[in-house]
Amino acid sequence: MSIALVKRVCRRAFTLLEITLAVAILGMMSLAIYRFVATNITVLRISSEENAAEARYSGLINLVTAQLQALPSGVGALSGEPFKFNDRPRDEINWICGSGPGLVTRYAPGEFIVGMRLRRVSDKGDRMEIGFMRKPRGTAEGETEGTSWVPLLDDVRSLQIRYFDPIVNVWVEKWTDPSRLPPLVRLVIGRPDREPLEAVIALRRTPLQLTPTQLQPLAQPQMQPPQPPKRP
Repeated sequence: MSIALVKRVCRRAFTLLEITLAVAILGMMSLAIYRFVATNITVLRISSEENAAEARYSGLINLVTAQLQALPSGVGALSGEPFKFNDRPRDEINWICGSGPGLVTRYAPGEFIVGMRLRRVSDKGDRMEIGFMRKPRGTAEGETEGTSWVPLLDDVRSLQIRYFDPIVNVWVEKWTDPSRLPPLVRLVIGRPDREPLEAVIALRRTPLQLTPTQLQPLAQPQMQPPQPPKRP
């Protein structure tokens, strides 16, 4: 008769210290992942807000560029005056136009006087916004009938407008000549917590300047009459 020896297999379990260390490591990894994801979400949100703000400023510049380049010359279609508010530039530019980008509508009959300027958002604060003040061209001075305000950009610090005068070859702060348009208009928009936005708008193309030598027509090659063939 044989006796079979039964071996007892002993299995060792995790200790409390090992479980505590594993939980701590998992917690640290989860915290690192959470911070990484939260940081990326914050960066994407800030980037989206910055892109949206830049797109709004670019849209305003494109709108003003399209309108100023469409103005006719010699009819007093453009004028500009410098102003200040709390030592900050608050210039104003006015133009005369019909329905189109400068009027921000395509369905208004007749001509309007449109002024781009700064205006307070409310009477209680100093926050300013850029917009278009529109009124019919036949409206008498001081009357407000038919006048409307179209806000375009809010929270703007300042608006500086300069006009390049080719006669004196300098930038001037006022434009009152009804017989001509300035070739260049410079806009400087003060923005909160960032650098001012500067844009130079060309109202017309600069003509090509040719020297007197270039203006002369090209010399045509002289044609010699054919000579008769020689007789032998």
